[in-house]
Amino acid sequence: MNKHTLYILFLGFLTFTTFLQFYLSIRQSRAVLKHRSQVPADFADTVSLEEHQKAADYTLAKQRFARCRIVFEALLLLVFTLGGGLNLLAALSMKFSDGPMTQGVLLIGLFALVNTLISLPLDVYATFKLEARFGFNRSSAGTFIGDRVKGLLLGAVIGVPLLYAVIYLMGITGSLWWLWVWLVWLGFSLLMLWAFPKWIAPLFNTFKPLPEGRLKEKIEHLLGRTGFKSKGIFVMDGSKRSGHGNAYFTGLGANKRIVFYDTLLEDMQPDEVEAVLAHELGHFKHRHIIKQMLITFVLALAVLYVLGKLMPEAAFYQGLGVHYPSHAMALLLFLLVLPVFTFPFAPLGSLMSRRNEFEADRYAAATASAQDLIAALTKLYRSNAANLVSDKWYSRFYDSHPGARERVAALKKAAAAKQP
Repeated sequence: MNKHTLYILFLGFLTFTTFLQFYLSIRQSRAVLKHRSQVPADFADTVSLEEHQKAADYTLAKQRFARCRIVFEALLLLVFTLGGGLNLLAALSMKFSDGPMTQGVLLIGLFALVNTLISLPLDVYATFKLEARFGFNRSSAGTFIGDRVKGLLLGAVIGVPLLYAVIYLMGITGSLWWLWVWLVWLGFSLLMLWAFPKWIAPLFNTFKPLPEGRLKEKIEHLLGRTGFKSKGIFVMDGSKRSGHGNAYFTGLGANKRIVFYDTLLEDMQPDEVEAVLAHELGHFKHRHIIKQMLITFVLALAVLYVLGKLMPEAAFYQGLGVHYPSHAMALLLFLLVLPVFTFPFAPLGSLMSRRNEFEADRYAAATASAQDLIAALTKLYRSNAANLVSDKWYSRFYDSHPGARERVAALKKAAAAKQP
């Protein structure tokens, strides 16, 4: 492949992906607007027209913002690549250091910093305008700034040693560098999964043990009969930043934790919280997380292998507007343009994720109560202003969870099957 072929391929895929994302967003907006005036029949008794219209308006506002972001990110990618942005960052990194490894780390660090600063106005608007308009933002300016400063510092503390190791291996291990880098990345990922609940998450949120009471008793009974062991059940101060509610479990091995957002517990009954947790445990019991990790690891190996083939080729850099080839530049450039070529395959990952959600729902219906999970999901739809209707093609590309109507219908079917 010569540089002109790659140049044309890149512009072609970027144009196609950008227009596809824009088109899907417009389809979603049209579908939501079409059903805005009437609550879907499955939710007519549980969701008011006012709540339904708020969710529709929230979705429409997010889609308008998403379309702006799609165009912005496409133009920003062009600035960094064909526009010479990466060349400028590479030249700056060479002014600060003579060593190729340090130059590489500086290049990636400068890119992360510049990209964060350029994207900051959009993040500010999303948090303090869009989310605030619909009553979801609870983040102060201090919390917002603090999160980003802590994120950059944490990225430096964790990322710099990793980058040095990766760039070093790329330079000394020959043509099989991609395999050695993958092994290091694999170990690093597993370490982060283990360390996240105890050492990283508390830097951003406060976690308190779930207080004694009926809810804790029900959860402990559920854990006992499902055989799930964890390091504790915690309540996270999600209300510090947002009015959205959620629940999850995190960690690896014996370091697993169950976490509820305080916003989730505000208006749910213990039986409903138990059903939500049963759904999360369904992911664990069906090994969804392990399967997703394995797929991620295999895909990462494939990505690094492809990069290993492209890195020695001068056309790889020249076709994307880069004049300073290096190991760090190859890594940064490849990861930067990769989403342009992979977005058309997004429905495959979304399909697998939705199937996992249906399977976890069936587990919750079998171990807890389908009706309680329906009630809990309905409350989440209302409190999160989640739209009850989606365009089918938008959903195929973007939705990691089944649509509200499909999900409730499947749960009702599971409840019927459970009855003697």
